[in-house]
Amino acid sequence: MADRAASEDLTEVQSNGNGAAREFVEEWRDVAYNCFSSGHKFCREVCPVMQVTRDERHTPTAFHANVVAMEKGHLSIEDVAEDYVHCTMCGACELRCPNTLFTGDFYRFRQRTVDVVKAARALAVKEGIHQKDWKRWAELTDRWGNEPVLGWTKETSGSKVRAWAAGLDIPTGGETVLFADCEAAFKRPSVPRAVALILREAGVEFGLMDQQWCCGGPMWETGYVEIAHKMAEHNMLDWRKTGTRRVICLDPHDYITIIENYPSLDASFDEFEIVLAVDEIAEQIRDGKLRLTTPVERTVTYHDPCRLNKRMGVWQSPREILRAIPGLTFVDVDHVTQWSYCSGAGSNLGVAKPELTAEISRRRVAKVRELDGVDTLVSACPWSERPLTEQGEAQGIEVYDIFELVAEAAGFEV
Repeated sequence: MADRAASEDLTEVQSNGNGAAREFVEEWRDVAYNCFSSGHKFCREVCPVMQVTRDERHTPTAFHANVVAMEKGHLSIEDVAEDYVHCTMCGACELRCPNTLFTGDFYRFRQRTVDVVKAARALAVKEGIHQKDWKRWAELTDRWGNEPVLGWTKETSGSKVRAWAAGLDIPTGGETVLFADCEAAFKRPSVPRAVALILREAGVEFGLMDQQWCCGGPMWETGYVEIAHKMAEHNMLDWRKTGTRRVICLDPHDYITIIENYPSLDASFDEFEIVLAVDEIAEQIRDGKLRLTTPVERTVTYHDPCRLNKRMGVWQSPREILRAIPGLTFVDVDHVTQWSYCSGAGSNLGVAKPELTAEISRRRVAKVRELDGVDTLVSACPWSERPLTEQGEAQGIEVYDIFELVAEAAGFEV
């Protein structure tokens, strides 16, 4: 009887929509009921968006309830597309969900809210329902090969993506390449310069891509999947052209995009090793290959970037690095407490809802000001550093990337 009822509900979806909506409901129905039938709603207070808007439509519970309502024929994607904009894809709700907590250890289960939001956004794009600035962002990325991080009219093209490396004499290609994301390469070039100088000091041989394009992450996250595939396929072709087997990602957004999305596009993807720069540099310090001898006299705390901490469980390496910097006083806030912290920059929220990103970052910096003596907030994600820096300037807190501090401790000016 249950199977027949489900079939009737899907028929209702089909009669009120097209095949794309039916496929969406078929894929995410069980995940949605997993949440909808639980009813605990523990996810609310760790959601950085919900902390600000207090709007039930923006809760992870609502994101799943919408799928149930679509299955019953009560709603269409047109009715709820705007709701799904209100998500940074930080993953905190997945960790806090009782379905993850109570069954995760035994079944290796994790609630998949991030994937539901991605799928809903992709369905909206298929149905011709666009968020104006996300559409513009995707179109310019498609045209230029890199994201318009410097503005709608200032081209950030592949021909300029290596400008940050001027004077460093980094070769093209080789077994290992450094992948510098669009935000760092164009907006915060001190970060890739710092990483390059650190790796060279540690004796790591590396080059740069011949023509690096965007990793495709923001397009996957906002529903422009075809453009994302185009970016990924170009990058993998570039790696093969230059004999690359190892890719060091300085930005966790690039890393998670590549490891989660590229393998399904290429049956031979396993020939590539994708490495997080924060793990690589922690290892170089641990092994004594990178010596930090210049004191950095600051009192800092660390912002756990969402994709590192909540999505990938990487929280030890950055703390190991900070504790190795001479002169630094490190005031830690544990990574579990930071499940509810966010910069608000994830999944291009700042492009569609800049005022929401600004408020989430303002609240994050306010948390820093509550810590005695802390004058600096350190992150390991260039995307988080733009809104955090803007709010830090307003509240008297300096914001640094972790690699900028490491380079300073190694005696470099970036």
